[in-house]
Amino acid sequence: MTQASPAKPDGHGHLRDIIYGALDGSVTTFAIVAGVAGAGLDPFVILALGFANLFADGFSMAAGNYSGTKAELDDLNRLRRLEAERIARDPSGVRAELHDILAAKGLSDDTLEAATGQIARVPRHSLAMILDGTHGLAAADPHPLKAAFATFGAFLAAGLVPLLPFILDVPEAFPVAAVLTLATFFAIGAYKSRWSLASWWRSGVETTLIGGLAATIAYAVGTIFTL
Repeated sequence: MTQASPAKPDGHGHLRDIIYGALDGSVTTFAIVAGVAGAGLDPFVILALGFANLFADGFSMAAGNYSGTKAELDDLNRLRRLEAERIARDPSGVRAELHDILAAKGLSDDTLEAATGQIARVPRHSLAMILDGTHGLAAADPHPLKAAFATFGAFLAAGLVPLLPFILDVPEAFPVAAVLTLATFFAIGAYKSRWSLASWWRSGVETTLIGGLAATIAYAVGTIFTL
């Protein structure tokens, strides 16, 4: 009976894409809200510029993330092809490289020799080990389109928050927008803590301070134009 080959990993997660998109969306949109409000301009201008930022900057970020992830995938496929050709052309050299990689991971003596022989007998295992041990690359493929959608979706969702008080025409819209944006910063940080050793509140406070500093700078720049 033939043994089934192990399933290929699904790919990279999109935590970085989501956090990056959400934080940038809330910061840049609030920066526009703060700058325009600081200049004392009409709320309609805030909405017009805010939505322009949401879609233009959000798409730009998504396109940039797609291109960067696609370049990463292209480089991975290039190295796969080159190493696969070398595995077929120079099995003894590949075996020696596998031996060194496994030795660096702590294997020795009979265990090292046995593991080297087992891996060297299966080209796909040799390829995975060389990509990891020599090039520092994981076996999983990055997904450019998924990364772009994750960034764009997170950008839109978080970037819409500072505009909500102006869309709903609530009294004192700008202070409400500031509070909601700070709450969004905190929520992004707390969400990020699920994948880190930091506590949720510490991660939330850290992200709030970073985003709040950017927002304060934007508001200060906006007030210059009222002078």
